[in-house]
Amino acid sequence: MKLSTTTDLNDQVAVVTGASQGLGKAVAIALGMNGATVVCLARNAAKLADTVKEIEAAGGKAEAVSCDVTDRTAAAAAIQGAKDTHGRLDILINNAGITRDKLMRGMSDEEWDDVIATNLTSCFVCCRAAAGIMRRSKYGRIINMASISGLIGNPGQANYSASKAGMIGLTRTLSKELISRGVTVNAVAPGFIASEMTAELGEVVLAEAKKRIPAKRLGEAEDVAAAVLFLASKDAGYITGQTLVVDGGIVS
Repeated sequence: MKLSTTTDLNDQVAVVTGASQGLGKAVAIALGMNGATVVCLARNAAKLADTVKEIEAAGGKAEAVSCDVTDRTAAAAAIQGAKDTHGRLDILINNAGITRDKLMRGMSDEEWDDVIATNLTSCFVCCRAAAGIMRRSKYGRIINMASISGLIGNPGQANYSASKAGMIGLTRTLSKELISRGVTVNAVAPGFIASEMTAELGEVVLAEAKKRIPAKRLGEAEDVAAAVLFLASKDAGYITGQTLVVDGGIVS
């Protein structure tokens, strides 16, 4: 990974959910490259191991924790475990997410529930666990990976759009609850970013998507990682409750 954006995260500990691939992996690597010890959470242990190897190859420090964040007890325990193991918790990136796209009239209860549980409920559970730790240390950066789908909607994504809109509302509320304790809470809302998830859309859909993007290209994982790095930095201490859109100009 090549990043021109840098910040000093030395001695800080970060937890990244959904760190086994895509944006979560890119963000975890970026945090590690900038000095943070990164606790990588996801269900796929083999892919997590690859993320850790890449962080270590770049000179960073990382730990893999196999965890299904839809298991509320396990998710909260993983957050507390990061603090217990490393002595502190400074940064939380809620990135775990799935899609189960289908028009609303054909969407099953299970497809709705799975997306809400993975994308939104896990975010709440991890925020609640991290906030207790960060409040006591009077410092923290929580960054929730939303989506432009949560701002403008998208046909066939009632569940996904609702989950991401919920993350944005959760972000705004928690920012007001936690800023007095030195904890900022912000969201990043990517647009169409080249990743495993967008690749599943197929070339025809992606070609149409590019026509809607004023920048005329898909975003790269590094574009999102740079935004996260800034919000995770000490320089962003007076920024909270915001949603930073990284979409090449779709939302304006």
